[in-house]
Amino acid sequence: HRAHTTWFFEHFLLVPHAPAYQTFDPRFGYLFNSYYVAAGPRHARPKRGLITRPNAAEVSAYRAHVDTGVRNLIDEASAQQLGDVSRILEIGLNHEQQHQELMLTDMLAAMAENPLRPALWPRIGTAAPRAAPPLGGTPRPSGLYEIGDAGGSFAFDCERPRHPVFLPPHELADRPVTNGEWLRFIEDGGYDKPNLWLSDGWDWVKREGISAPLYWERDGEGWRRFGLDGLRGVDAAEPVCHVSYYEAEAFARWAGARLPTEAEWEAAAGPADPRSGNQLDGPGPVRPRAAPDGSGLRQIFGDVWEWTGSAYLPYPGFRPEPGTVGEYNGKFMVNQMVLRGGSCATPRGHLRASYRNFFYPHQRWQFCGVRLARDV
Repeated sequence: HRAHTTWFFEHFLLVPHAPAYQTFDPRFGYLFNSYYVAAGPRHARPKRGLITRPNAAEVSAYRAHVDTGVRNLIDEASAQQLGDVSRILEIGLNHEQQHQELMLTDMLAAMAENPLRPALWPRIGTAAPRAAPPLGGTPRPSGLYEIGDAGGSFAFDCERPRHPVFLPPHELADRPVTNGEWLRFIEDGGYDKPNLWLSDGWDWVKREGISAPLYWERDGEGWRRFGLDGLRGVDAAEPVCHVSYYEAEAFARWAGARLPTEAEWEAAAGPADPRSGNQLDGPGPVRPRAAPDGSGLRQIFGDVWEWTGSAYLPYPGFRPEPGTVGEYNGKFMVNQMVLRGGSCATPRGHLRASYRNFFYPHQRWQFCGVRLARDV
């Protein structure tokens, strides 16, 4: 992750804008180009985990070399260059924040394969689990709303342009679904009832033998889950995490509800502080936390990314970033679903109401959870 984000600055910022810059190692482009076809050849994406890489010291030297180049470019850039330099630099910094989160989810996925169940962070404190506040609903009136980037701060191209949407009256749950509620879904045979599942989701459940969220396991003492703080008992009050879109959609149907659209989610989240909630800004442990008591929408930012019922598609009038960096978002606008709100692993300051994350419907290694919605 560190080498790839360094390559991003080198390839998109230094190579085109700093003629005197000397590439650190020409081989690194092949190793650390993730999916940018126009940027040149790269290792096959499905086999990326099978190759050895430079060690940490070499990557540190690479980063120091590129950091020096970026500082020199900023100091020496002409007024004419600064606009484009600043644009790519800002994209690169936000891209690096994304990889801070992805690095943690990849570490969790790797450690989950280890039978020793290593913990990255020890659990701090031994407070007894508490009951989650009752699941309530927050009515949302019908009307014409605007969603998308409003300007004034950074946003990715997929968040533009801002545009109006009409929303019928609806209701959003005031907090995400908890582990305890998910356990009731399991106990009621939710993973064994085909009428709850989309056809593709049911095929996936049967083919992969899915019977619980990712990283959950059952023994004589009950359900436990593996996290960055090791193997722990499932806390009924914490938001359920590491579930796929297929699972989220099936749970919503079981609960007599549905998933919110991304427009419903954004319209509701607009007044909230995107820096609020349980996000990545401390020493750990990184995990979702139980909802605080109170009324109204809670945990709208942080804790778990929330699946929506919206496909990841371009907004009306969408235009990708110019050049090769335009491959960043636009070419993935097919067969994926939108998630909103960030997670406990998202760096604080990275989020905003218009932020669109997206994954394939079967994927669940990210900190993905569920907020319910209902028609009114």
